[in-house]
Amino acid sequence: MPDVLDATPYDALLLLSFGGPEGPDDVVPFLENVTRGRGIPKERLKEVGQHYFLFGGVSPINDQNRALLDALRKDFADHGLDLPVYWGNRNWAPYLTDTLREMVADGRRRILVLATSAYASYSGCRQYRENLAESLATLEAEGLEVPKVDKLRHYFNHPGFLEPMIDGVLESLADLPEDVRSGAHLAFSTHSIPTAAADSSGPVEGHGDGGAYVEEHLDVARLIADAVSERTGIDHPWQLVYQSRSGAPQIPWLEPDICDHLEERHKAGVPAVVMAPIGFVSDHMEVLYDLDTEATAKAGELGLPVRRSATVGADPRFAAAVRELVLERSAAERGQQVTPCALGALGASHNLCPVGCCPARAPRPAAAGADSPYA
Repeated sequence: MPDVLDATPYDALLLLSFGGPEGPDDVVPFLENVTRGRGIPKERLKEVGQHYFLFGGVSPINDQNRALLDALRKDFADHGLDLPVYWGNRNWAPYLTDTLREMVADGRRRILVLATSAYASYSGCRQYRENLAESLATLEAEGLEVPKVDKLRHYFNHPGFLEPMIDGVLESLADLPEDVRSGAHLAFSTHSIPTAAADSSGPVEGHGDGGAYVEEHLDVARLIADAVSERTGIDHPWQLVYQSRSGAPQIPWLEPDICDHLEERHKAGVPAVVMAPIGFVSDHMEVLYDLDTEATAKAGELGLPVRRSATVGADPRFAAAVRELVLERSAAERGQQVTPCALGALGASHNLCPVGCCPARAPRPAAAGADSPYA
């Protein structure tokens, strides 16, 4: 990284996230936003919303994004990086289009985007890019100047994302009873997606058999397991598992499910399991319900000791990683030679999503990629 923290040509960073309800009255409207165009009846949405109602109708994701915003602004200020940070959501306030209007009004014309998804997939990358294109089209239709928008590369294998998760697994292992600790297995968990979406994730040349989505998660799991082994002297067996499946039962999704995995581990005589949600940046609803509530209850029924390790959240090391990613991309845009920071076998991800990367079933314009209508 250069000695002077120079983010030019960029004049702002946009934290782009999923959004979530902040009270019981928000739950169904929020779910209507998430499922718009799928024709799901309101009564069914009320059923789905029960997970949120268990927590007072409040998703933790918004407060977690506020904490991450604070961490990013503090890190930037402490290191002399003069780059304002904004926040916009896909499905709840502050909405992405409203935030982009605000940024344009503030004179922002070159915007970097940090999505709260570390891996390649349609829902974790291209859908955010489609949302950006839709919002930019709205600004254009309103006669506003359309800013140039770029998206930071996938950061799944950046040390600042990995180190907090390694520490989380180590702390969870240490919290297990001593008599089961050394034999504990590690269950690295991420959001299940349809196998067809997984197979087509990432650049075209890597499509097939889980695509980039599975490959990237396996690389992260291996890196964390190796680090835990190095620091404890114990090789804990591990497996990549999935959670939060939704959709029609006849459509194949990635497996095994975390609850099925716990049952299988228990039958195999495993004394304990640490569940590590490596697919999630923060402890949002899928983590709180599917792991802390549902999977933990299943483990209780089995008499299987489990612990759930922490997500990265607003860890200062992650904020520092974002700063490094911003400086890396800025230097590359200025034509400087850059050595991207990445661990593992896969190396640094692409800066610009290529044509055919993580395709949608019905093609839609997507910004911040090689096929962007807003170059």
